[in-house]
Amino acid sequence: MKFISIEKVNEGKFINRYNATYETSDSKIKVYEMISRRKNISTLEELVNTPTDAVVLILHDESGEHILINREFRMAVGDYVYNFPAGLIDEGETYEESARRELMEETGLTLVSIEDVMYESYSAVGFSNEKNICVVGTASGTFAPSTSTFEEIEAGWYTKEEVRRLLATSHFAARTQAYCYMWARGR
Repeated sequence: MKFISIEKVNEGKFINRYNATYETSDSKIKVYEMISRRKNISTLEELVNTPTDAVVLILHDESGEHILINREFRMAVGDYVYNFPAGLIDEGETYEESARRELMEETGLTLVSIEDVMYESYSAVGFSNEKNICVVGTASGTFAPSTSTFEEIEAGWYTKEEVRRLLATSHFAARTQAYCYMWARGR
């Protein structure tokens, strides 16, 4: 594959749509539609070398017997979906500051500890260059409603048995579904 160009097609408040043009190995020209949180991408280097956009929180309670999952209404699918707490990293924030803020905003809980931080991953690699950093740790406290009226979130602690039942009957975000499947199976 040979990159040729990238052109912004539409600028939104949070998401921008681009057409990336490239040449395939059999010399055909292909236009790839994609979205990005970046407002101005004009080169391959700018497409590739973007900062981390968001933090994803994979958290357990202090006993390690429960996992934290949000049940959140997502307009893009018109329904509730189970997902880990997550959010954008604000300008000037570290991923740890963002993790603490997002956890408090979405659930009312406090981040007790971070045990691991995974290398950057992509939210939807098929059509976006949005990058996340997953933080694995422990949280505690009392649940509170989301501080944003733009979000309909019901946070909860779930046991492995409860997660197995949800996996058989409910929609999940893919990363949450994959992690929860492995966690609930004890692998």
